[in-house]
Amino acid sequence: METLTTPHSQPALASIQDLILELDHVAIAVEDLDAAVAWHSRALGFTEVSRRVTTGEHTAMRSAVMKAGKAVVVLVQGMCEASQVSQFIARHGQGVQHVALAVSDLDRAVASLEANGIVMDTPMIVDHGIRQVFLGRTPDSEVRYELIERRGGAFTDRSVERLFRTLEAGKLY
Repeated sequence: METLTTPHSQPALASIQDLILELDHVAIAVEDLDAAVAWHSRALGFTEVSRRVTTGEHTAMRSAVMKAGKAVVVLVQGMCEASQVSQFIARHGQGVQHVALAVSDLDRAVASLEANGIVMDTPMIVDHGIRQVFLGRTPDSEVRYELIERRGGAFTDRSVERLFRTLEAGKLY
């Protein structure tokens, strides 16, 4: 396997850089969704696009999608202490819960990552025109990445609920 060289002269695993299209969204875990929506609107000029309540087997979360230009921020709040969002906040504090990258070919991206020992925390979640997968947290910062392949689809209540239930079942936060 060929390795790449980083600017710091450290060998790097072959990457998926040619498959990454753009930053799709950043999810931010908050304790007070309404206050976070108000702040993002007032301070940064974000517009609220949608809100939803997503339920799992045992827990739930509230979320709000915010947009400013091409930037998308998804604010998420756990609805009880057992919610993975609430558990994330208990462990890491409020802040970036995950970073989502849009990719051109999710199958190739997953295969490349797995070949390099990167673990997927979720199976591929498939809905009309959208496929997504969550990677395990990074060992250095514990950031979680999501890879999304969009083929004309968008998040639906069904796709978000599938993802939420998968994370809940795996006790992943």
